[in-house]
This record gives sequence, C-alpha cells and structure tokens, in this order.
Amino acid sequence: MILVIEDDVMINNLLCKVLNDNGYETDSALDGEIGLTKALEKEYEMVLLDLMLPKKTGEEVLAELRKTKNTPAIVLSAKNEVINRIELLRLGADDYISKPFDVDEVILRIEAVLRRTGSMTAPSTLEYKKMRLDKEAKRVFIEEEEITCTVMEYSILELMLENPNKVFSKRNLFESVTGDEYLSDDNTMNVHMSNLRKKIAKATDEPYIDTVYGMGYRLSK
Repeated sequence: MILVIEDDVMINNLLCKVLNDNGYETDSALDGEIGLTKALEKEYEMVLLDLMLPKKTGEEVLAELRKTKNTPAIVLSAKNEVINRIELLRLGADDYISKPFDVDEVILRIEAVLRRTGSMTAPSTLEYKKMRLDKEAKRVFIEEEEITCTVMEYSILELMLENPNKVFSKRNLFESVTGDEYLSDDNTMNVHMSNLRKKIAKATDEPYIDTVYGMGYRLSK
C-alpha cells in the first residue's frame, strides 16, 4: 500500500486514482500531522510526500519518519518552491518529482524506487507476444532469433515491456531511459523507434510497436 500525503484534495485524489488504476492499494492524508501518524503506525510500501503541508511540513514528516523507519519516500514539490534537493536526500528522500507532474512519470519513478529499495522484485525475464527479453543477459529474442539492440534500443524495449499497457510520450520515454532533459525538436526517439521496428520486422511480420498519433508509442495489441 502507498500512502499519499498531499493537502490539495484534487491532487491527492488524482494520485490515488492513478495508483489504483496501476494495481496499487492506497491510503491518504491531507496534512503532515495525520500523515506522519499513519506512516509510523502502519507498514507502507512507499510514501508520496508533499512539502507544503499544514500542521507539519514535508521536511518535518520525513525527518521524524527516518528516526524509526526506512519506508521509501518520494517528495512532491512545486517548481516555484526553493528546495535544497541535496538536503532532502540527506533527510532520507529516495527521489523527488516536480509539480506539475506527468502521471506516467510518477508511476515510473515509484516502480524504480521500489526496485531499487528491494520493495518490489522485478522478474528477470519479460515476455510479450513472441518476444522475450532477458534482463540479466541484456538480450532480446523473438522466438529463438536474437534481436541485436543498441543500449538505447534495449532500454526502450525493457521499459515498454515492463509497462505493456502504457502509452509513452517521446518526452517520457527519452527522459525515463536517459535521465536527460528532452528537447521538443529532438528527433532522437524517432530514429531509435524506426531502427527498432526494422530489426523486429526482420524476425517477424507481427507488429510490436504502435504509434499513437498525438500521444507517442505503445506496444501493439
């Protein structure tokens, strides 16, 4: 279960709905005092924590939580807030997300932190249709034929196979895979997708990656 501590009711409800839609159970609190009480009394997989909270600030909640618990925590912060990100990490934050946020990014960040902290065990092999991706060996197969991928191409496939029902924008894919900022006029993702499709097409006639016009890419249904 994930605890959402956020005083904006609309944002709190949105986060809970998105998390529920992606298979997570949720609990919520609208101020820092109640949020801290819940976080200390119950065992959560993760805490999503706003900074600007009534009664107790997010920094105070995090500092108190870390005295007794190592529950993974992702901080939510508005871009106009003055934040010392290094200090947040020192307080014990596992990651931070700037508002306004992309809901797909929130899910990806949560999954990444849960994997990193050992709260979620990721499978070593991913399968989709006739494709098999070996995460330990970093190899991709369609049936028994290996698809030779670049590091970027492999990372794109791994991310998409881990989230088979998601539509990824170019920005979301690029920033999730590289960690760099995406520039709107950057054609890099188009090139990688084109190359991936060509390589897959040599092994099978079945489509694996669809373009969702105006939105981005997803695995073919």
